[in-house]
Amino acid sequence: MSVLDAHLVAERDGFTLDVRLRIAAGEVVALLGPNGAGKTTALRVLAGLHPLTAGHLTLDGADLDRPDRRVWTPPERRPVGVVFQDYLLFPHLSALDNVAFGPRRRGADKRAARARAQEWLDRVGLGDQARRRPRQLSGGQAQRVALARALAVDPALLLLDEPLAALDARTRLDTRAELQRHLGAHPGATLLVTHDPLDALVLADRLVIVEHGRVVQEGDAATVTARPRTDYVARLVGLNLHRGRADGHAVTVGELTLTTADTVHGEAFVAYPPAAVALHPSRPEGSPRNVWAATVTGVQRHGDNLRVQLAGPVEVAADVTPAAAAHLGLIPGRAVWAAVKAAETRAYPA
Repeated sequence: MSVLDAHLVAERDGFTLDVRLRIAAGEVVALLGPNGAGKTTALRVLAGLHPLTAGHLTLDGADLDRPDRRVWTPPERRPVGVVFQDYLLFPHLSALDNVAFGPRRRGADKRAARARAQEWLDRVGLGDQARRRPRQLSGGQAQRVALARALAVDPALLLLDEPLAALDARTRLDTRAELQRHLGAHPGATLLVTHDPLDALVLADRLVIVEHGRVVQEGDAATVTARPRTDYVARLVGLNLHRGRADGHAVTVGELTLTTADTVHGEAFVAYPPAAVALHPSRPEGSPRNVWAATVTGVQRHGDNLRVQLAGPVEVAADVTPAAAAHLGLIPGRAVWAAVKAAETRAYPA
């Protein structure tokens, strides 16, 4: 049974959000999307900071926002905990009193609220930092205080807005592992808003991808990464993606027909990694079934290799070694031939 059952329809500055979300008890869902996709609007609506214009928001069986019935619950009365991107800790309060703030707002007396706060600071490994003010904490410590504050009210729904974005790479690695442990122990529903695919893949049980205010794909990490359905998702998981019309093992994409290992009929996607694209100075002979002329439009370092952007009958990225790039003279404007073996491709219905 879903803890969160929501159809979020909201308008904000000329933008319309229309997203359906369901999250079960103990489940962590990542809401992913490019800038301007509607992630922040969705979070604000769930937190009660922006009203719905239609649809509904039901949490633990209770309607919190349902415009057609004129039901709206203010933020402070919702069983929701929020960890904001910049944490928004109260600068004049100690870590202990920051965490105690929620229980106090929910009616606990000062002593009980502080005892609850100390318990949560102990859980996140900051029991000995209780008296420190936010300015005396590191970024990772501040993030953990913000998480403790959100969880101290036993929320039915925990909202995390880019919770690791403000941290440096090393702190982020350690904090991500710590966050994974606490999210795994949270009995309620959790929504993680992020643009970082690694955060989503490590922390979430399920991914929901939004673009232009709509859900374009959802599923577990294995499904989404294996079968992207938009260019954004393909870039997110590091694949080339084309849409065309399939007839068995052949998929026609514009003027190019690609031979694939899979059998598909009708509208279809073809996906393959940049590492599967081989580049040649002239048309190759032999085994590759998919060969086309292309022009280099850009070259960037990508890990130990170089990622080469190519224009032609399809736009594609290829990963090559620096030695291969030097041998081929890969600079913008260079004409090359691209080849992809059918066995390296994956085709599936659109």
